[in-house]
This record gives sequence, structure tokens and C-alpha cells, in this order.
Amino acid sequence: MIRRTKIICTIGPATRDPETFRRLVDAGMDAVRVNFSHSSHEDARRAIELAREVAQDVGRPIAVLADLQGPKIRVGELPKPVAIEKGTEYAFEALHDADAGTTDGAIPITYPDLASALEPGDRLMFDDGRIAFGVEKVEGSRVTARARTHGVLLSRKGLNLPGKALQVPSLTKKDRDDLAFALEHGVDYIALSFVRRAADLAELRDLVDDSTLIIAKIEKEQAVRNLVEIVSLADGVMVARGDLGVELDFEEVPIVQKRVLRLSQESVSIGITATQMLESMTSSSRPTRAEVSDVANAILDGTDAVMLSGETAVGEYPVEAVEAMDRVARRIEGEAGFLEDPSDMGPPLVRTGVHRTVPGAIAGAAVEATQRLGAPFLITLTTGGYTARLVAAQRPSVPILAVTDNPRTYRQLALAWGVVPILHDEPIGYESMLARARTYAFEHGLAEPGRECVVTAGMPFHEPGTTNYMRVEKL
Repeated sequence: MIRRTKIICTIGPATRDPETFRRLVDAGMDAVRVNFSHSSHEDARRAIELAREVAQDVGRPIAVLADLQGPKIRVGELPKPVAIEKGTEYAFEALHDADAGTTDGAIPITYPDLASALEPGDRLMFDDGRIAFGVEKVEGSRVTARARTHGVLLSRKGLNLPGKALQVPSLTKKDRDDLAFALEHGVDYIALSFVRRAADLAELRDLVDDSTLIIAKIEKEQAVRNLVEIVSLADGVMVARGDLGVELDFEEVPIVQKRVLRLSQESVSIGITATQMLESMTSSSRPTRAEVSDVANAILDGTDAVMLSGETAVGEYPVEAVEAMDRVARRIEGEAGFLEDPSDMGPPLVRTGVHRTVPGAIAGAAVEATQRLGAPFLITLTTGGYTARLVAAQRPSVPILAVTDNPRTYRQLALAWGVVPILHDEPIGYESMLARARTYAFEHGLAEPGRECVVTAGMPFHEPGTTNYMRVEKL
């Protein structure tokens, strides 16, 4: 059985060696995430090279997603860790100059406008909410806050200010340097962190070429308020539940996740569910029952991909984590009827947006015809990948064989739900591309000669977004 849900692995110290990396691919990794919050350019270069080398060896694509750090607010450099005692007051000051330090032992914060952004009653949440403070008073540049939890505060730990609309750029200087590096090395996706509004995506779009796909990370309360316009401009959206669970009350996160995944499917953008999916497998060889249910429910919600973070970046069992993810996905996808209304979208006739356009109607008709004919798969002929993603958004019950002559599209489609990318290295044309799909199907035992299948495409091939053709062919 071909797994439809795709698996993204964050590459880090635990998985940078070639042997472990190859084992991740063998276990089912479809895409690598290069996290520029923790990766140097040399680390990133090696991960990209490994992805290209191993993909060539195994004969299937591996997408590369470059995740920009974004304007993350952090603790500055501390002389030593600070033991936090619940009920005790602590002082915080903005760090305007990395070498200047703060006064009277105040804890340094990397956000210059810290004091002006806060008022008594506001919350400071450090380290994904593990250490929390309530603001008591603001005097000049100094913020005094009372600890609501115990803990140990370390240098460079992240800080969230829930409910505050901060005046920070969507792309920092570091982000621009990392972006230039990523584009130079031909990554397939760029993930933008801490998106707040559609204008943040527009700024990034101006810096990349049309063939680079952009993932908007949903991890701010502002992003949730502007979700529809963000999803409409993004090529994909990631439910980044770590920061999102700090910005929002934690009980809100499952509802936001379902809404994001539904909107992504309606908008033909790739939906990714991320953070703490198999967190216990950072140090355990088996997932918890709750984690298995979490992965399963994300798949039932209609996610295109599930992502592993620390589990594969620094965990003790990275390969086992991928194997566990693969097992859960296959079991859920093997359950009869799991595709029926997977994200509470309702029947196809009431779907909105692109599904009611001519391309959407063609894709829907192709899926319906495939089901009525009992065809073993559906073939899409695509240059930029849109036709394949549009068909995937209809969630057919059979694999989608996507034939493309574009190597970058070939890699990008590794992240699209239910899509089996096939690279066509001959002159583009309907008959030759169909022949390539037919050969692939026979070689991989997906069908026997004489079976009928549905083919959909956009004509002419070189014009993206023009899905307008459907035909039934005999293999």
C-alpha cells in the first residue's frame, strides 16, 4: 500500500551522518526540514547534499524545506542559569546592545521595545510556556514580573508575550542571510516563522522566484485572526503547535489545527501538522498511546504531512520515530472509509474556493470517474505541480501518479498528499508522459495491461494552473 500522508524529518546532530540519514529515508522520510534556528550554513549545506545524494540512489524524490528562524524574542546571554522560584519577583530589561548588558542583575531580553509593549497583568512565557511570569510593574525600561512557576531559565530560551501585537519585522537580517543561502542551494520550500498577516508572506514572495513554494507557520494569535487571507496566499501552512500553544489557551489549539487543515485543503495548499507529535520518542523507543492518537487524528483531520522535530534532530531513536509515524499512517489510511469527509468539509458539491472553478471541477470529475471505473490510480500530467495538488485536495481513494518534466516540481510533490512523483526526462508531450506513467505502473506492480485509468492535465503544459483536460485511457 502506498502511504498517502507524507513525513517530514528535522535534520540535526542525531541524523546528519550519512548512514542514519539513509535509514530515515528507508523508514519513510519524504522531506527534510533544515531548521535555521539551530543549523549553521555548513550544517544546512550537508543536509541538502545528503537529500540530493540519497534521493538519487533510491530513485525517489526527497523535498527540502528551509525553516527560517523569524523574529523570535529570546533571553540574552546570562552569566549562569537563573533559578526561578514561584512567587518571587524578577526584573527584565531590553538588550539594546549585546555587549552592554543590563542594570542591577536584570534578565536581558532581545526585544528592544519590551517595556513599551507591556503593562501590569501581561504574561511572559519562556521556554514554550514552561516558565511563566505575570507583569507587576513597568518603570522606564525595566519590567518587574512575579514568577508563576518554578524552573531554571537558560540563555537563548524563547519568550512569548501572549496577546501582544509586537512591532517586529517579518524577516530579520539573519533570515535574509539564511534565505539567500537556501535559495542558492535550490531548496524546494521556504517556511516563514511567526507569520502575523498576509503582508508578511507578500514580503517574502518578493524575494523568491515563482517556483519556490512558501509555507506559512501558524504560531501567533494574530495569524489565527488573519487565517483566511494567510492561507489564500501561502502554498502551504504549518500548524506549529509549540508557540501556538503558548500564544493561545492550550484547549484552543486542537480547534485551530482542524480549521487550518480544512482551509488548506479548500485552498489547495499543503497542510502540515508539527510539534511534539512523538515527543516521548526523543528518549524512548516507543511512542505513548496519546501520541499515537494525536498522529492518527491529524491524519483524520486531513493533514498532508506530519512533522518530526526534536525526535529526529536530537533524539535517541530518530529512525524508530519515523517507523512509528509510518505505521500509524498506514493503519489509519488502511481503515475502510477513512477518506469519507476527512476534515469535516462536507460533500464536494458544497466546497468553496478553487474547488468550484473550472480546474476544480475537472479535478473533481477525474476523481469521481476514477472511483466509478474502479481504476487502480489516477494520472496527472503537470509541469508546476498544481494539477497534482488540486487532485490531491479532492482526496481520491487511489494513488495519484504525477508525471512532470521539472526536477524541482518532482521534489516538491514529495510533500503532496497521496502523490507519487514521476520524473519525465524526455521532451514534454501527452503521449510520452502517459507512456512514462504506464511504464512506472507496470514496473511497480500497480496495475496490469488492459486496466482503465483517468488522466488529467492542464493544456498547454507550460502554462501553470490551467487544469482543463480529462481523458480515460486503457493501460
